[in-house]
Amino acid sequence: MDYRPLGRSGIEVSAICLGTMTWGTQNSEEEGFAQMDLAVDRGVNFFDAAEMYPVPPTAETQGRTEEIVGNWLQSRKCRDKIVLATKVTGPGPRFSYIRDGDCRLDRKNITAAIETSLQRLRTDYIDLYQLHWPDRATNIFGRLGFDDEADETAVPLEETLEVLDGLVRSGKVRSVGLSNETPWGTMTFLKLAEAGKGPRMVSVQNPYSLLNRSFEVGLAEVAIREDCGLLAYAPIAAGVLSGKYLGGARPAGARLTLYPQNDRYRKPAAEPAVQKYVDLAGKHGLRPEVMANAFVVSRPFTTASIVGATSLEQLEVQLSAMTTELSQEVLDGIEAIHAEHTIPCP
Repeated sequence: MDYRPLGRSGIEVSAICLGTMTWGTQNSEEEGFAQMDLAVDRGVNFFDAAEMYPVPPTAETQGRTEEIVGNWLQSRKCRDKIVLATKVTGPGPRFSYIRDGDCRLDRKNITAAIETSLQRLRTDYIDLYQLHWPDRATNIFGRLGFDDEADETAVPLEETLEVLDGLVRSGKVRSVGLSNETPWGTMTFLKLAEAGKGPRMVSVQNPYSLLNRSFEVGLAEVAIREDCGLLAYAPIAAGVLSGKYLGGARPAGARLTLYPQNDRYRKPAAEPAVQKYVDLAGKHGLRPEVMANAFVVSRPFTTASIVGATSLEQLEVQLSAMTTELSQEVLDGIEAIHAEHTIPCP
């Protein structure tokens, strides 16, 4: 396993991070325990959760994922060996059941969120505490255009950073990061930290895969020059890059079969791109999902690729990306496909 610096925090994390969002819906606690055991056995020291998990989010299951992780940490007595990340929920109408729907990134909400996360995770500190998405209105979650929308209720970034500063000073949080953030937001947070107004962001958790390389447009330079690396989520595009959904296939028990409303990686432009990536992988004797994840891990701006699985077999496959080195011929083939099918699933 390759270990990389988490920004300028002094923390080293495995280049593969174990995602947890299916635990509590598709996966039972027992299955979550088995995945964590396997990941640690293979050298993974980095787990990523969120207070709103599992996904799809519901009032009945909210917080269950953190509870499963916390129970495992208590059972295995290995808290000091795990870099534990979680996230505070941002504003949005879907989350009326979290803090009565008042999910702003202000003092009241962040303070309440960290306390409940610490209780569920059965720990007294979080290694990486992330803002799940911005408080302000912006173009994230696949939205390409940006409208200069007036949002008088948005919490100022300075206020959010001040709250996070208090959590770091108290010892409840070791480092802080962003998620679903833009170049402007990332650089503004970094400049505020440089001005002495709070802790420095160490990472940006955004989507990044062969179907969505939008991170490269503006954030890649920020990640490299500012030591604020990418934590890539959906590196195999919710399983789409495995090729298992080609031709309209809906495998029994597969995530997008169970939750067809998740259509982010099933846009009309995706199918021909996926077919070409699958063909390229086959030509070189590679599993397409391993090729896809190995590409993400190999990028100079990537700190870690967050992999998710619903079975130990799937997890083993995703972990194998760490020992898969893509040849120049494969990389050239990827670039040729990307040039023809540029960001089909933003």
